[in-house]
Amino acid sequence: MVRNRSQPVSNSNRVPKNWPRDVAYLAVPSYSKAVTTELLQSLNVPPSTSINPLSSTLLKSPSPIIHITPIENNAHPANGQCGLFAAQHLPPSSFITLYLGRVHTSAACDTDPASNYDLCLDRELGIGIDATHCGNEARFINDYRGIKAAGPNAEFRDVWVDVGKGKLERRIGVFVLSAGRSGKRAKGISKGEEVLVSYGKGFWGERRRKGESGGGEEALVSWDTGNGNIEEVLGPPTGALEM
Repeated sequence: MVRNRSQPVSNSNRVPKNWPRDVAYLAVPSYSKAVTTELLQSLNVPPSTSINPLSSTLLKSPSPIIHITPIENNAHPANGQCGLFAAQHLPPSSFITLYLGRVHTSAACDTDPASNYDLCLDRELGIGIDATHCGNEARFINDYRGIKAAGPNAEFRDVWVDVGKGKLERRIGVFVLSAGRSGKRAKGISKGEEVLVSYGKGFWGERRRKGESGGGEEALVSWDTGNGNIEEVLGPPTGALEM
């Protein structure tokens, strides 16, 4: 059970079209009181190798390059929910958006076991990002299965954001998949195309297990992002991140 948590408040003056009324829209992360200054300092230690932080020009909220759209297609696994779609052509390897939500610890009093939107930011530090009650457009990304036979067209990656005064912060970003060695993904994501990731075999195996057992607590499962990268999910998403 989650205790001592106030209702998240939107930190953006604008919200995207089709944004749910009961979810606070974020332009920057929301932090739990349990995430101490020391934890943040540990989280935000840049790697020893050189990095290229995301430019602030890419972090507009709401994002002009994607849009949330209700799905009205009986053949779509997320029919009746929403998906995230490209508002313009998105080239291979290009940045789409950040995955924002409430940054929290793994302590029982700071974690919602019923959440379907909890993505692990740092396993060793026990820090996750939960977009159940607050987040941004990324929470509407669907899994590609049953939608796109060719596979996902996007993935999650660790990114660094320049927040000013020489300070960098670690986040999770959504990127278009690279073109690949064969170049089969060279077209990127077309305008009007749905942005799709892979939830991974672990996600579907866990859903199958819970269905057979009639429920139970969420488990930590591996999330294959579709390009050899693995993210770990504290509570597997359902439908669309509604994820």
